[in-house]
Amino acid sequence: MIDHPDRVSLHNEVHARPRPAIAAPHRVSCLALLRDPPEGIGPPEPLRDLCLDYRLPPPAPGHSHYQGDFGTFHLKWERHGEFDDYTIYRAGADASRPFADPASAGLPRGWLDRLPGSLIAAVHVSVLDGTQQPVDADAATALFESGDLIGARLGDGAALVFTDLRLDADGFSRVLLVSESMKARQLGREVQRLIEIEVYRLMAMLSFPVARAVAAELDRVEADLGRLAARLETAAVEDEPALLREVTHLSAVLERLAGTSSFRFSATRAYRALVSQRTRELREERIAGLQTVSGFLERRFSPAVAFCESVAGRLEAGAQRVGRASALLRTRVDIERERQNLAVLAAMNRRARLQLRLQQTVEGLSVAAITYYATGLAGYLFKAGKSAGWAIDVDLAVGLAVLPIALVVALGVRHIRHSITRRLAGEGTSPDD
Repeated sequence: MIDHPDRVSLHNEVHARPRPAIAAPHRVSCLALLRDPPEGIGPPEPLRDLCLDYRLPPPAPGHSHYQGDFGTFHLKWERHGEFDDYTIYRAGADASRPFADPASAGLPRGWLDRLPGSLIAAVHVSVLDGTQQPVDADAATALFESGDLIGARLGDGAALVFTDLRLDADGFSRVLLVSESMKARQLGREVQRLIEIEVYRLMAMLSFPVARAVAAELDRVEADLGRLAARLETAAVEDEPALLREVTHLSAVLERLAGTSSFRFSATRAYRALVSQRTRELREERIAGLQTVSGFLERRFSPAVAFCESVAGRLEAGAQRVGRASALLRTRVDIERERQNLAVLAAMNRRARLQLRLQQTVEGLSVAAITYYATGLAGYLFKAGKSAGWAIDVDLAVGLAVLPIALVVALGVRHIRHSITRRLAGEGTSPDD
């Protein structure tokens, strides 16, 4: 039995990116950067340099993930379809000031500035031990500057999460996770889910400005398409070329809009599905007086995604409307072309009948002319016979010879015409061509 060459790597892919276990208290920072160009390959150069500085083996070329223990911090790098994320883990956290010294502060100075790409998401997570120092909603509210707190119980009440989903002065969103009975591996999974909700939420929102721009152009296209449809009802034949140019232009505009936005809208659907999945996995229970994370996203995030979906639907519907208008216009053109073809065929038929009548007239004249000349030749023969002593009345003989000569000539002409007709039919050519 022969193994598929990718069997082992495909089997191990499900175990390739484990989530580190986290023991409270702990600090986690995550940054997601869009790659430029998006198709960039290989581990980033700053990550290789960092590994070499700490005398650690760098990630191998072609790898898309890496985890390393750098002593004072643990770093995890992952390459996704459009972005790279860097997650930094540091043990310990000050319960009174959980975000004062985030995990990212343990990196070498200036290292984050060297990372390639543009920052799309950044989040600090502070994990506290609720059994040592309980944290309730009132205490958590004081830790967030906005005071607009979102929170819930997670994992069947094993932990509490608090956030305001706002950016701090450094451009990071903040999440406070308080473990009451959650084990380290489960804490690691919960932190990863919370980080992914933030990252995928922002990745999904990348289509929002695209949708706004496309919607503005769609407004103009739909208005032009409505006027075009109204003109199609009463347009004259001579207006059809201009209408066809307008339909072609609208179709080109919609194709351009679809080409520049279809990937972004498809990505938003995928990221939205991931956000929904991660929020379900949190198994939230409501805290009195606070909005849950899923409830907040349902009210604030879902309408933005729904707007993107509606623009994508309008784009598809516009393409279908242009297609129907183009088909209607083509039908009009085809009908007009068929009418013109019928007129041409009718003219050809008239010319063919005229040619047939002319041919019949020519045939009659030909028979008369040939008969005349043949009768003249017969007259000379009769005169020669009379001079030779035959008892012939030349005029009578010539008169009697006219009818049989004319009959023979007519039959001969008819035979020649039929022979030509059969030959042309055998060659696949109409005798009227």
